[in-house]
Amino acid sequence: MRVEIAMLRTPDGHSRLELSRFLAPPVVADHRTAPVNALGYLRVMFAVEDLDDTLARVNKLGATVVGEVVQYENIYRLCYIRGPEGILIGLAEQLGQPTSRVNPL
Repeated sequence: MRVEIAMLRTPDGHSRLELSRFLAPPVVADHRTAPVNALGYLRVMFAVEDLDDTLARVNKLGATVVGEVVQYENIYRLCYIRGPEGILIGLAEQLGQPTSRVNPL
């Protein structure tokens, strides 16, 4: 098995996130076109302080919004983006309270 791995540390230093991309053996199925509700672990969600600003920045890096940005009551604005590798990433902005740091939901 061959894999590329990137380890990220959260700004508070207490948590880490591992991202991996398998190079070999060949992929059995292509996840890059799977819908948001497909079975399997195809996505991760993050809390962001400013959803519009985050979308503007990741758009420049090749990410695209899947569907549309939606608002869940007066609690969250949510969306999914698909990055250049096809990985789905959920973004959630909590309304009414600023987020102190980026946290997985």
